Amino acid sequence: MLLDRFLLASKGFEHHLRAVPSAAWGAPTPCSEWDVRALVNHMTRGNLNYVGLLAGATREEFLAARDADALGDDPVTAFTESVRVCAEAFAAPDALDRVVDYPLGELTGRRALAVRTTDSTVHTWDLARALGADETLDPGLVAWIDEEHEAIFAGLALNSRVFAEPPPDEPGASRQDRVLRRFGRDPRSPASRPAR
Repeated sequence: MLLDRFLLASKGFEHHLRAVPSAAWGAPTPCSEWDVRALVNHMTRGNLNYVGLLAGATREEFLAARDADALGDDPVTAFTESVRVCAEAFAAPDALDRVVDYPLGELTGRRALAVRTTDSTVHTWDLARALGADETLDPGLVAWIDEEHEAIFAGLALNSRVFAEPPPDEPGASRQDRVLRRFGRDPRSPASRPAR
C-alpha cells in the first residue's frame, strides 16, 4: 500500500515533467533555491539517494550526493528510471523494516518511504506551480499526508519548510491548501505563467 502511494506520487510528478517545455527548465519554482531543472534533479537524485540509504549509505554520503547531477541529457528517462530502482529497493523483503541513517534522524525503511512519498507529492505541486499547470494533487495522497503527518515526521529534526503542527486554517481553505501550508508553501500566492 505504501509503495503504491510512492508510485502514485511519482506518476503525478512524471505527468508534469513530461510537459515541461524547453524554455521552462530555468523557470523559478516555489522552492526559491531551485529552478525547474534543479527541482527535477532533486527528485531524481533523491530517489537514488534513498536506494543508497537502504544499501547502508550514511547521512553524510546522502548529503554529499544530494546536488550531484542525475539528469544528464534526458531528464524524463532519468527520473522514471530513478522511480523504478527506488521502488524495487523498497520492495525487497526486509526493506521496510531496515533502519536507515536519514539526515534528519534514523528511520525505518517504512517511514523513509513515507517521507519520500510526501516529498514527491509536495514537489509535484511545486512543479505544477512553476509551469502554470493544474495544481490539483491526488486527493487520496493529500488526505493520507494530512492524517499521517505526525506519525511520519515524529522525532525528526525538521527544517523551516516542515512544521510540527499545521498553521491555523484559513477560512475556506481546502485540505490540499492545509497540507501545502504545513510544508511552507503559499497556495494563494500568484501562480507562474507557463513558459512556452
